[in-house]
Amino acid sequence: MGDSVVVADGLIKRWGQTTVLAGASFTVGTGVTGLLGANGAGKTTLLSMVLGLHRPDSGSLTVLGGDPWTAGPKVRARLGYAPEYDALPPDVAAHDIVRHVAELHGLPRQEATGRASDALWEVGLGEERFRALGTMSTGQRQRVKLAQAIVHDPALVLLDEPTNGLDPAQREDMLALIRHVGHDLGMNVVLSSHLLEEVERVSDAVIIIDAGVVVAGGSLRELRGVGDELVVELDDDLGIERTGPNNADRLVRELVGAGVAAAATGPTRVIVALERPVVFDLVRDAVAATGLGLRRLQTRTSSLEDIYLDAAGANEGPTESGGAAR
Repeated sequence: MGDSVVVADGLIKRWGQTTVLAGASFTVGTGVTGLLGANGAGKTTLLSMVLGLHRPDSGSLTVLGGDPWTAGPKVRARLGYAPEYDALPPDVAAHDIVRHVAELHGLPRQEATGRASDALWEVGLGEERFRALGTMSTGQRQRVKLAQAIVHDPALVLLDEPTNGLDPAQREDMLALIRHVGHDLGMNVVLSSHLLEEVERVSDAVIIIDAGVVVAGGSLRELRGVGDELVVELDDDLGIERTGPNNADRLVRELVGAGVAAAATGPTRVIVALERPVVFDLVRDAVAATGLGLRRLQTRTSSLEDIYLDAAGANEGPTESGGAAR
């Protein structure tokens, strides 16, 4: 398996006449992986299959080196899971529910008691750990769900919409905790979300699913590219009236003459295609030849929003507005 935590090949899952997953293939590596897609894209179904709760109609799925359907108990012993919806019993103390989950994973009672306290301290509820869940805020209850998912030190933690129902401040806190779990505690995390911003902020890699198909996947660095365009910002004309081309147009003319693909996007801004290694030298020579002042020279990479919209658009999937993955 190497660094592969989850490997899926051609997963198909149908509910009646509805196809939820239509041949999804992907690999989840170590670290924090964002599972990104609009509501109804198939993310929760995929997580339930990773947990071994549902069997694929076709295709193969390997989780931590095993088949979650045929070796469910063995695989689930190494998994932590925080579901999207809150089903926590209101009259039970946070410590009791977390300890109970630890015991379900095979920890002896005494060890489970200590682990429950440790997990609640990790998520910032150490002093609140004996409070009844019904008296806690939404943000605190989400933290309890995270605590029960990590209490047994799993190899993989599955988080389904962990910021659901949180206000902006609580969302910031939850994202910080997810980074803490994935980067400081060393647990692999799959974060399922329809929010681009939170996936981009905490994830090392991302899997984009649209209409049951994985349309893009890989590390954020790979998906964004190492910079396929060069942004050239020039000094302006310092108030000098000019009847001829502006600075950007002058530079573009010089670059095109040197065989470089370039376009002006403003009077002082030029976008240059990085088609070959010598482009940097050619831009330098062109700026010098035109006598222009150079303000900024920087490679431009794609944002996660660009990647998502391009991938979903190519798949002709559904779109959403606002902060959600559209």
